[in-house]
Amino acid sequence: MATHGIVLDLIRTRRATTRSEIMRVTGLSRSTVAQRLERLLESRLICEADSGDSTGGRPAGHFCLNNAYGALLVVDAGATSMRLALTTLTLEIRLEREIAHAIEKGPDETLALIKQALAALLLEAGIEGGDVAGIAMGLPGPVEFETGRVVRPPIMTGWDDYPIVETLRQAYDCPVIIDNDVNLMALGEYRTARAQVQDLLYIKMGTGIGAGIIMEGRLQRGARGSAGDIGHLMIETDTPTQPAAPCRCGKRGCLEAYASGWSLVRTLREQGHMVDSAQAIVQLSKSGDAQAIEALRQSGKRLGLAASYAVSLLNPAVVVLGGTLIEGQDECVAAFRETLYQRSLPLATRDLKVEISHLGRRAGIMGATHLIIDHLLDPERIDRQLS
Repeated sequence: MATHGIVLDLIRTRRATTRSEIMRVTGLSRSTVAQRLERLLESRLICEADSGDSTGGRPAGHFCLNNAYGALLVVDAGATSMRLALTTLTLEIRLEREIAHAIEKGPDETLALIKQALAALLLEAGIEGGDVAGIAMGLPGPVEFETGRVVRPPIMTGWDDYPIVETLRQAYDCPVIIDNDVNLMALGEYRTARAQVQDLLYIKMGTGIGAGIIMEGRLQRGARGSAGDIGHLMIETDTPTQPAAPCRCGKRGCLEAYASGWSLVRTLREQGHMVDSAQAIVQLSKSGDAQAIEALRQSGKRLGLAASYAVSLLNPAVVVLGGTLIEGQDECVAAFRETLYQRSLPLATRDLKVEISHLGRRAGIMGATHLIIDHLLDPERIDRQLS
């Protein structure tokens, strides 16, 4: 029988938004549908689409998610900056901020800053902490999704096995979900801008390099949460005269050691350029500096090689590129595309599209919003909540 959770899911996905549509899809009687809807209305999970809480504009008699149900707090924390936002069940971004911060400063300082910034967003919106329905955060390292803990991250000193969920729950008594940042970017891009594509590979080129995988419409994390860690594929090996470049993970020859923002900073500083970030490299290339342009071109070429392995293995319909290093960088993207098509199998690239992220820097916070909504509105969870 269609439970409260199933009826809510029908409304959320807009497969059925009126009493008659719900009756037709579920086979429930009119009285049972009325009872399900009354309970969902009482819980403030839904509202009539023409009510004050609706964002709809649909005629009376339709139901939609209640935009005023509770605040969602989402964080996309990168290596050198973080984006925080206050969002809603209907995917509205009410407020957002971007803060420069090095994740390597450690969990104590970083989480204290995050809690302070989130509290400021709530204060500005006039929302009490008790009205927060859920929190989701992406981090630039390997995350064991079931526990929400980072596992031996290459660039996040002090974060290994740190109780992130428990720390945030000290401030907010609500569900807290932690995931890898590129997983959230892939989810956000897919759900918000490319729902018609069922198989997608999202690659982030920033301070570090990572990938998020959507297959058959579902985010793929692998057995423990480490799927998509493309930045540590080996692309070079030691030779008798030249050792492979060292990577921050402790190994040599990784893609990140040659194509990431931090490795390009190293290369360009050796050439006399006083750059300190991926953004600085982009600005240098935009000024016409030949060495910065060539560094980005080589980065795109090497990433295209690594991506060809993933394309041959996964056969996505589209490869989406995001991150600081590809923002307005035609040379980098062109080199990536050329190498990818050269090195992948013809069948895998016959209809393959390579495109820039539609969401840009908002991909992570939109993915985090979708992730926490998925958790909060899971049909089984709703049934337990309303039982």
